[in-house]
Amino acid sequence: MGNDVQIKSHGELEAMRAAGLVVADTLARVSAAAMPGATTADLDALAESTIRAAGAVPSFLGYHGFPGSICTSVNAEVVHGIPSADSVLAEGDLLSVDCGAILEGWHGDAAVTVSVGSPRPGDDELSAACRAAMWAGIAEVRPGNRLGDVSAAIEGEARRHRTPAGEGFGIVEDYGGHGIGTEMHMEPFLPNLGRSGTGPRLREGLVLAVEPMLTAGEAETEELDDEWTVVTADGARAAHWEHTVAVTDAGPWVLTAPENTDS
Repeated sequence: MGNDVQIKSHGELEAMRAAGLVVADTLARVSAAAMPGATTADLDALAESTIRAAGAVPSFLGYHGFPGSICTSVNAEVVHGIPSADSVLAEGDLLSVDCGAILEGWHGDAAVTVSVGSPRPGDDELSAACRAAMWAGIAEVRPGNRLGDVSAAIEGEARRHRTPAGEGFGIVEDYGGHGIGTEMHMEPFLPNLGRSGTGPRLREGLVLAVEPMLTAGEAETEELDDEWTVVTADGARAAHWEHTVAVTDAGPWVLTAPENTDS
């Protein structure tokens, strides 16, 4: 790892865990509120109030001018969707929620994908594939492994899954995971495709946001005129899962997982 990569002490990882629990609680509350008729602005207000009630600050609000406390990406939106009172959730929508919180100077960052009401055909498979790819990458976040081991695990698991029609999922290449700590986006960048045995070695105390994004069609994406929202070029639906994970001598420590659960 280069000198620009932030390595944390155990006490600093504990501080990041506290921020991670704020994110976990916020995502749980927002997911439960993601029902038909709710607006993404409603979800954003709930997220901000939950984060602030915990004594934390939303990471995303004002970040490079972003206007929301969370990213709410619906259906063909992949990432960075802007919450809006005009965005009313409907039965069968597929919603990805990305949330960050800063507590005592340390960031937590995680994302989930949920179905609004009853899922449409293929949505469960898409979300499950993305979630499984995330966990496959997380399993490789260990001292002595290389960054490419994480990327290769994400890619390999994603390619193992199929749509109900037997086709593969698109793996978004233009966006990926990242280092995180006293800033939300830090070195190193973590691609969601890669080759095992390549890249810098992972050191104890490094923290990575592991976040695959999969599509039910082609992998190509476009950015909308709002200069934030990323959508699939072919209009296919997309899923996004993310956890903040620390490299420790005991193995991966998922700092944004709810207490006593794997989620």
